[in-house]
Amino acid sequence: MHPVEVRLIIVSGGDIASTNQADVLLEKYSWNEIKRVEGHPCFSIDDIRMWIHPDGVLYEDNLDLRWQDATGEKVIEAIFPSRHSAKSGNASLTLHPIGVPQLDLDEKAPFGGKSGNAPPPSPRLASWWRNLKQMVEGSELENEFDLSLEVTHHGPWISVPSIFVEVGSTAQTWGHIGAASVLAELIAKGLGLDASDEFGVWDEELNSGEPVLITLGGGHYSPRANKLGLNEGIWIGHMLATYALPFVKPETENSVPDGNWKNSINSAVESTKQAFPNGKIICSMDKKAFKGWQRQAIREHLIAIDIPLMNTKSILELLE
Repeated sequence: MHPVEVRLIIVSGGDIASTNQADVLLEKYSWNEIKRVEGHPCFSIDDIRMWIHPDGVLYEDNLDLRWQDATGEKVIEAIFPSRHSAKSGNASLTLHPIGVPQLDLDEKAPFGGKSGNAPPPSPRLASWWRNLKQMVEGSELENEFDLSLEVTHHGPWISVPSIFVEVGSTAQTWGHIGAASVLAELIAKGLGLDASDEFGVWDEELNSGEPVLITLGGGHYSPRANKLGLNEGIWIGHMLATYALPFVKPETENSVPDGNWKNSINSAVESTKQAFPNGKIICSMDKKAFKGWQRQAIREHLIAIDIPLMNTKSILELLE
């Protein structure tokens, strides 16, 4: 007998941006309070569960397996309402996958996760990004908050497709009720809680062969994915910033560069394949983010692992 499959919303109780989103969801929809897991409050509606942890969850690994051990239910995806921190202090609403594939395997990850690895990215990233843009357009939040995808970063480690849904980027905006309400509505719409059809679900037969984009290089706010992800028909996997592709320049011209850049790409590709079975995994590179020898190394490695490297024009032609 197969276990019941559930989607798990994981709330950080010490994070007002997270708890505000959870409060909106709990107030607006008809949840049932169910047996606590690991002593923490849990709620259920259809095949969706909410698990409220007492503090942060960046270092809480294997939450999917821990839920299954406690309940017998199999978690098939995870949604993390959260806050976002940035030195810029800009008010922001962001979505991103998680992982720290650029770190040495034995390195301690400063913000959680399994070093050298990245969990599968949520297939919901692109469609939720498009919907978030539409929801905020023309609203009071439009001029107050920047909207962006963020690159793959931080923990926790989890084995199922995951997405962070965030209000940023300082204490001045973390508690913003309007921002939390929009993100809660995005989660509700995306999961079909509001009685509409959910969106962002990948079907390995229906979606077979559709393009799934991994971006390489650029800054933390992934402008390449932001732009390409607005096109209907594009799916987004991992997004690796320049800092997530660490190179060590080789001493001789034709040598393969050292550094964790290759492991970072491999981890992003393999976990994206896991999230999008039968998808057409493609990469797009920010050429300005790399030196010539780095670009060449990336190109040669992608050829070796049979992943097309495409420019914007070629990617958009796939959608025609």
